[in-house]
Amino acid sequence: MSDKRDYYDVLEVSRDADEKELKKAFRSLARKYHPDKNDSPDADEKFKEIQEAYAVLSDQDKRRNYDRFGHNAPGGSPFGPGGFQGFNINLDDILGGDFFSNIFGGGRRRSTQRQGHDILVRHNISIETVLNGGKEEIEADLPIVCADCNGSGAKDGITETCSDCGGAGQVRVRQQIGPFLQDSVSPCRTCNGSGQIAKSRCKTCAGDGVISENQTLRFDVPKGANDGLRLRMRGKGHPAPYGKGISGDLFIELIVDEHPWFERNGMDLIMSLPLSFRDLAMGAEIKIPHIDGNTLSIKVPSGTNSGDTITIPGRGLPSNRGVGRGDIVILCKLFMPKKIDKATKKILESISQELNGKKDIVDKIIEDAEERRN
Repeated sequence: MSDKRDYYDVLEVSRDADEKELKKAFRSLARKYHPDKNDSPDADEKFKEIQEAYAVLSDQDKRRNYDRFGHNAPGGSPFGPGGFQGFNINLDDILGGDFFSNIFGGGRRRSTQRQGHDILVRHNISIETVLNGGKEEIEADLPIVCADCNGSGAKDGITETCSDCGGAGQVRVRQQIGPFLQDSVSPCRTCNGSGQIAKSRCKTCAGDGVISENQTLRFDVPKGANDGLRLRMRGKGHPAPYGKGISGDLFIELIVDEHPWFERNGMDLIMSLPLSFRDLAMGAEIKIPHIDGNTLSIKVPSGTNSGDTITIPGRGLPSNRGVGRGDIVILCKLFMPKKIDKATKKILESISQELNGKKDIVDKIIEDAEERRN
């Protein structure tokens, strides 16, 4: 079974929604989750999900096939072996020019200002940092605008107008994409979208317009940060091509290191506690160090079975919303030594009847099943 969300649920429409309702729902959700307008870490994925749902439901044949088979249609994805790769239609026509003018400023036409590529770096943090939050810093070699040519890639910044695009840096391309006619503007290949051609290359950057520089990045890790959380630093990404436009963003992806004994489940911490038969039968108090700096005291009640759990409330991780802490869930396990000497074996043999009890094995199985069900 596919784990994808139902396309109608994604667009928040009924299954009998007409073309007008679909377009209205798509426009509303696209405005809300467009990555240039929404800073949420999952905005990109949600925007792609919305596009994919609309791409299927706005096409009569694809919608008819989806209504019949859902996500498990014969032949696989309607977008081919690679699956959905993005919505290749003119978003100006669907969303309206005012949407992009609100983002980029200016008139009703979408801004042609180019943006550099985003950069992703990964940074490891400890589970203690997840608990307390804190300030972190990393060093990275990042691209910056070449000062000698001001990003133009030309020696002394001297360039001439590109004859293929007339200095616009763009050429217009029209193509048919399914039911849509896409009229798009693409960067000029001759000048790589700059509108200018260097008479001779800048020696410092070899004509790239950028050089690499070691930088120290300082940022705050929020309490309760999830593994894989991406922090955005605007304008710290790759400079715009040839110094014309705005720099991309830098994303720092947080990787939470494994703890020696804790496993994370949301706000809760889960651990296994090996105990001797004596501790399980008679009870014990186990003390171990904890990530919050205070000793964690675990009280094992007498008569505890291997497989029972003990919960210590309020000693887990904080919520990423800043309210409360989770619990610690401890799984009690019988510790079995790898080797038992002869003297210990004799002692076990002498008390085996007391340990086994008087009930036969079938009665024990039934009693255990009743306890689990209750």
